[in-house]
Amino acid sequence: MNKILEKKSLNPTVTLMKVDAPLVARKAEPGQFIILRVDENGERIPLTVADYDREKGTITIIFQIVGGTTEKLNHLNEGDFIHDFVGPLGRATHTEGLRKVAVVGGGVGCAIAYPVAKKLHDQGAEVHSIIGFRNRDLKILEDEFAAVSTVLKRMSDDGTWGEKGLVTDALRALIESGEQYDEVITIGPLPMMKFVSRLTKEYGVKTIASMNPIMIDGTGMCGGCRLTVGGKTRFACVDGPEFNAHEIDFDEAIARGRTYQDFERHAYEKACNLFKEAN
Repeated sequence: MNKILEKKSLNPTVTLMKVDAPLVARKAEPGQFIILRVDENGERIPLTVADYDREKGTITIIFQIVGGTTEKLNHLNEGDFIHDFVGPLGRATHTEGLRKVAVVGGGVGCAIAYPVAKKLHDQGAEVHSIIGFRNRDLKILEDEFAAVSTVLKRMSDDGTWGEKGLVTDALRALIESGEQYDEVITIGPLPMMKFVSRLTKEYGVKTIASMNPIMIDGTGMCGGCRLTVGGKTRFACVDGPEFNAHEIDFDEAIARGRTYQDFERHAYEKACNLFKEAN
């Protein structure tokens, strides 16, 4: 069991937890994930490592409350224990040798993008970060991105924070201004990554996308995260979660990502009702 050392609400639906997990922290790298169970009878879910501290032995996770398990997890507090916390799993983000990179994050995907930007910055790369949210109330990790980015573009759909527009608007403007990137790394909602990929393909810029959003059990056994990459079947959890974005069939992945939406909503409502009855 792993103790929750810190809990903080980042916005109305996103929570940060810092967890005592020295064995995981010893090996964790950006791009990898953990599998947790809230309690003995709980569902296993994958969550990406948002940060780690090898000296203190801690792992930071950031999650959006969308289903029953994340609702239950959000009811735990500092001092409580998570029953299972296993990792690190998945392939780490390749950062070696990159000198100039654009990191594009959207929504809660910024929690996955931040450790990548931080690792690149620590290795001496020039990092241009573009982060986007629907509105200012949903923004997360702004200060953290600012600390590791040479250029930081803030975008919001409604213009209440940063510039009004999409992350692709900012990325196109940077490329057309003459910025040349070794690589673009994009992490966020599937439609966002699809259009980032379409844009960078237009300019011939290598692009990596994290398919973390479609992962379910994190082991490859359920088959729920299978996708087509370069005409071949791959599994996000064991073959990724990162792939060449220009080879991903995003339309297939988007359709698969909708499969469990109704189930997640039902599980979330059931969990909410149980907590209300308990209190």
